[in-house]
Amino acid sequence: MTLVKNKNIVFPELSYKIIGCAFDVFNEIGGGHKEIVYQKALEISLRTKQMMFSQQVYYPVTFQNVVVGRNYFDFLVDDKIIVEIKSLARFTKQHYDQVLNYLTFSNLKLALLITFGKEEVKCRRVVNFQSIESHS
Repeated sequence: MTLVKNKNIVFPELSYKIIGCAFDVFNEIGGGHKEIVYQKALEISLRTKQMMFSQQVYYPVTFQNVVVGRNYFDFLVDDKIIVEIKSLARFTKQHYDQVLNYLTFSNLKLALLITFGKEEVKCRRVVNFQSIESHS
C-alpha cells in the first residue's frame, strides 16, 4: 500500500506528532479529568517527544494601537501551530470561533483543537486560509 500525501495539508508531520501526543495522554490517563490535568500531561508528552513549544502564549487584542484585551493560547508548537485543548465531549461553535480568532490576529496558519471527553479524544485541524493565501 502506498501512502499518498496531500500537498495541501498544512504542517502534516508536525500536526500528526502533536495529535499522537494527545492520544498518548488519553490512552494513559483516560477521560473525565479537568482541563488543567490534560494541559500538564500534554506538556510532558510534547517534552518527551522533544518538541519545541511554549505554553500560555500571550497575544494582546488591540484597538487603535491600544491593548483592549488579552488572549492566551494553551500551546504554540514550533512557532507554527496553536494547540487549544478542552475537557468536553464535543466541540462547540465557540471553540472554533475562539481558535479562528487566535489564528487571525496571530497570522498563523494552523490550529489544532483537541477535546478530551470521557470516552475519547477528538482532534480538529482549523486552518487560517487568509494567512495561507497571503503567504502564497
